Amino acid sequence: MHPAAVLQFERMIGEYNTWRAVPETERSPAPAWWWGPAMELRASSQPLPAEWCAELGLPDRATYASAADIFLGTFAGQTSLPWPYDFPCKTEIPDPAVRELHPQPSDDSAFQP
Repeated sequence: MHPAAVLQFERMIGEYNTWRAVPETERSPAPAWWWGPAMELRASSQPLPAEWCAELGLPDRATYASAADIFLGTFAGQTSLPWPYDFPCKTEIPDPAVRELHPQPSDDSAFQP
């Protein structure tokens, strides 16, 4: 496995643990940036390091594919994605102008080509 992919996955595990530490009612939706790496590793039979297995609650010698399933499962039933400043929890931005820089489309708006 490419060292950059391993490094990226290690970062994701840290983010996942931080995200899971937030109470579910206050937690943001899973971030979109987990999708790509999880999709790339979903068929990998290479074993995860034991430390990562423990951090993800997987049995020893679990594979990268098993870990990818955990990340892909976070998207089940999800209908929106967080803004970067709303991860890992939904937060109030002290300066409303910051949020106005990146407005979300209203629910009733439709894409018009």
